[in-house]
Amino acid sequence: MISVRLKRRLVEHHFVLAVIVAASLALGVEFLPSPNPLFRWSMATAYVGLALLGASLIIGPLNLLNRRRNPVSTDLRRDVGIWAGVVSCVHFVVGWQIHMKHRYLYFLSESEATRQLRPRTDFFGFANDTGLAAVLIALLLLVLSNDYYLRKLGSARWKWFQQWNYALFVLVLAHGIAYQIIEKRAAGFVVALTILSVSAIVAQTVGYLKVRARP
Repeated sequence: MISVRLKRRLVEHHFVLAVIVAASLALGVEFLPSPNPLFRWSMATAYVGLALLGASLIIGPLNLLNRRRNPVSTDLRRDVGIWAGVVSCVHFVVGWQIHMKHRYLYFLSESEATRQLRPRTDFFGFANDTGLAAVLIALLLLVLSNDYYLRKLGSARWKWFQQWNYALFVLVLAHGIAYQIIEKRAAGFVVALTILSVSAIVAQTVGYLKVRARP
């Protein structure tokens, strides 16, 4: 039996989010200027994932500004975060297929003299290492984003894990900026990344100041 709460979440949150994500990805894949379908899917999932991650960070400050309750967990914030994590993981898998035949070279460099593999220390390695760290955090948050772990860990420990969402945002932002520089992306990509990132940062800053201003 599906609980009333779960039914509401499936209809009001997940169904709506599924439609929005599917439509956004379809538009991105259709209209992004590249003959490479993998690149279009990579870009579409990157920006849709960032938008969802930003939205998950904006919901809490909006509740504070509207003088609503802002508990440890809300269904909307959790469900938006789940979709952000799923789309981010899809982006990682798709993006991993693009640049080179030997995909381990995203994270390792091969010495021409000794033919030995070692961790990359260049900017390309930094971009991919931050992306890998981000997707690992996203996977952790996806596993924990349910009532079972909220009860098992307790609200304080569960909230501590969920606050890794901020680290996830910083890593995603570093990953995105690095790729803007590496690939010399068009102005439209830079503007989109700036708007999505600054919106989340401003919202979080306002929320923080709102909390600090309380008696």
